[in-house]
Amino acid sequence: MPYGEFGLFSIAFMESSFFPIPPDIILIPLCLLNPELALWYALVTTIGSVLGSLLGYQIGVRGGRPILNKIVSKSTIDKVEEYFKKYGVLGIGAAAFSPIPYKIFTITAGVMKFDIKKMLGVSVLGRGGRFFLEAFLIILFGEAIMNFLINYFEIFTFGLLIMFGLGYAIYRKFFNNS
Repeated sequence: MPYGEFGLFSIAFMESSFFPIPPDIILIPLCLLNPELALWYALVTTIGSVLGSLLGYQIGVRGGRPILNKIVSKSTIDKVEEYFKKYGVLGIGAAAFSPIPYKIFTITAGVMKFDIKKMLGVSVLGRGGRFFLEAFLIILFGEAIMNFLINYFEIFTFGLLIMFGLGYAIYRKFFNNS
């Protein structure tokens, strides 16, 4: 693939802000073609995606609020903003790791003027977690993992999110004294 890394970076960048095609469709074949470079490809994808989230954030900052004001009531916007302030890290993290459209959360973060450092930190963890997990699975299992990645990866990531969410809720209930 002559434009492999550049194409991978570009798709990851665009998908985080406006493009509908996830970078996994390029990441997975590249990792299968060159398993020795799988971790490099995961890093390129992560960097492209996180940098693209900054564009999504800027789209939200510059254009999101006027559009929302035209189509949604102020009380609804206020409620969404309240939820985003309270649960934004969890939402961004879930979208970064799972098949939930990540761009919706990067743009919303901009609209709500969410703390950009928090968004970037959670994005690095979520996007990196997803892309490195795919790369590690390909390194470990090669083509044998393809059926799983194609048919079950979304369910798997949602299952992991539910497990992390339950773990977090248990921690907050029993071990967090604040």
